[in-house]
Amino acid sequence: MNHRAGPLAITVDETGPGTLLQLTDDQVAGLLRVPAMVRLSPASGGRWRLAGNQKVGLVRMHTPRGGAIELRIRPKLPVHNLLFLLAYSPTDPWRPETVTAAEAQGLLPALAELLARTARRTLEAGVLHGYRTVEEDLPLVRGRIRTTDQIRRTGLPLPVAVRYDDHTPDIAENRILLAALHRAARLPGLPTRTTALLRHLADNLSGVHLLPAGAPLPSWTPTRLNARYGPLLRLAELLLSDRSVQPEGANATTVDGFLLDMPAVFERFLTLALGGALARRGIRCAAQEQHHRLDTQGRVRMRPDMVLYRTGRIATVVDAKYATLDTAAPPTGHLYQLLSYCTALGLRHGHLVYAATTRRHATDHIIRRAEITVTAHALNLDQPPAELLSTISTLAAHIDSPSTLGDNP
Repeated sequence: MNHRAGPLAITVDETGPGTLLQLTDDQVAGLLRVPAMVRLSPASGGRWRLAGNQKVGLVRMHTPRGGAIELRIRPKLPVHNLLFLLAYSPTDPWRPETVTAAEAQGLLPALAELLARTARRTLEAGVLHGYRTVEEDLPLVRGRIRTTDQIRRTGLPLPVAVRYDDHTPDIAENRILLAALHRAARLPGLPTRTTALLRHLADNLSGVHLLPAGAPLPSWTPTRLNARYGPLLRLAELLLSDRSVQPEGANATTVDGFLLDMPAVFERFLTLALGGALARRGIRCAAQEQHHRLDTQGRVRMRPDMVLYRTGRIATVVDAKYATLDTAAPPTGHLYQLLSYCTALGLRHGHLVYAATTRRHATDHIIRRAEITVTAHALNLDQPPAELLSTISTLAAHIDSPSTLGDNP
């Protein structure tokens, strides 16, 4: 097969045994440049087995010899379920139409339409403005003179080096949004009306600078003033998180595409949804909080997914696992991880929450000679949003029960 005649189109599932393919050495070399994206292993008959690696999306890449590969990785969840996980926000009420958008389409068109709908609803109240500090040379004084810069000059005193605060739409929030709208409009397979809406919304951001390709995203801090932008910005950052899939090796080839890291998606959703349910019960959830309590020297760093506090004291710890709990007990490595968290934080009880597609009862695992219990929960993601949120409320009640949040040493 002459791979230069056109890109090799490959479709694989996010999970499962994978697909058997006849690949050239050049194509294998191209896929091996991004080992975290898929799992590639030799099979019988000179074929290769290509399997998903907990990422979903679309990637286009060039091989070392100039060939091309277009790889689509399908999610195990239905698109509307995945969209709900991506769009969920405890401060933005769930709208059924949000997660039914483009259900018959693939993930990328549906995600682009979700961004367009969310942006249109957010911008109906107007484009956010903010103050940005500007330093420039002007023929007149505006704001404050940059004295140090000005006294270094010789000759004519003009222009004047000044610093001032400008009330402008060209702020971090709008720059992120504009970059996401432009990126979404370039995704393949979009309906014409979705592309037109994305471009129309981008045109509304007049005066906002478009971020250069590959530039780091500017940072922003949630405040009362930008609260209405919150859900939209989380979705925009998600679309921009993999603006380019970074290949490995000294002779890295060009790779472009959009990938969702599903463990990160699940962890974010669980932190928001479970954290909100626990907050209503008087429990504060600290996500990715850094601790150095495992060794006496304080050299070992730990970042549990969620550390829960009641009345200022650590109550328990929760770790999200984007994995199916197929056996009667969690993998040993997961138990070791929770055991170390509980030991370091002085807890008698910790929780593992698994992403599942079936209902399963929680199971307790009492660790010998440690007086520590690890409870494994399976959260069924393949259910309607209202039922999923109800299940999370039940999970919060379980975690808040006296048997799990009793007095810790």
